[in-house]
Amino acid sequence: MCRFLAYLGDTIFLDELVCKPQHSLVRQSLRADQAKAVTNGDGFGIGWYGERQTPGVYREVMPAWSDENLLALCANVRSHLFFAHVRAATGTGIARQNCHPFHYGPYLFMHNGQIGGYGQIRRAMEARLPDHLYAQRKGATDSELLFLLIIARMEMGESVPDAVNQVLNETLAMMQVLQIHEPLRFAAALADGEQVHAFRFSSDKRAPTLYMREASEAEGGRGLVVASEPLADEQQGWELIPQGMVLRLGREGFSRLALG
Repeated sequence: MCRFLAYLGDTIFLDELVCKPQHSLVRQSLRADQAKAVTNGDGFGIGWYGERQTPGVYREVMPAWSDENLLALCANVRSHLFFAHVRAATGTGIARQNCHPFHYGPYLFMHNGQIGGYGQIRRAMEARLPDHLYAQRKGATDSELLFLLIIARMEMGESVPDAVNQVLNETLAMMQVLQIHEPLRFAAALADGEQVHAFRFSSDKRAPTLYMREASEAEGGRGLVVASEPLADEQQGWELIPQGMVLRLGREGFSRLALG
């Protein structure tokens, strides 16, 4: 399973969360504590919002712990909203286009989980994409496919939680028709430059872990952090997000909503 984090709040340097903490995401790429795959070395990516509407993105297939460019970027890029992700591949190739976060227009998306029986269901799911979004599909992952299907529903006017809920329900229905018994697991985050929605869901009640914490000025800036694992060995202040929950993070704080 992959590991990721999302931050929204005061403008800070990315390395304050990605590199510096005791149990930073870079460290998790080498040794995660709460994942089946201890090592997440199949690529990484960062995405951040600056002065333009569309986000900046840097993705690479090298392990995060060995890329000096990642450290240099994080030490010099400041943002009020950014994503970071380290990948443990689950059946698709190690390639830059398969690394997270994925982006389309103003949106960033990253995911930790899987579609059970993805090889059986992939073609039928891709057929549901409108032509203009199918043309945007660069990689082969189930994560990117879920993202584009969510975007398709958002373009029809659905809210982010409703779009995600509908895509998950449709995917589960297709899995049932094909008699796929492997689980659908979905811990994910989606941002538009102003707010972040974070999700924790699984069809088998074993959703990937996802935590939230409020950051303080003493840590570089006030804000909200969502992460697969706490960024310190001491977990005080980190709240495990319940399974089946959506968090909406905005400048005014956060709210909770049941998924489904």
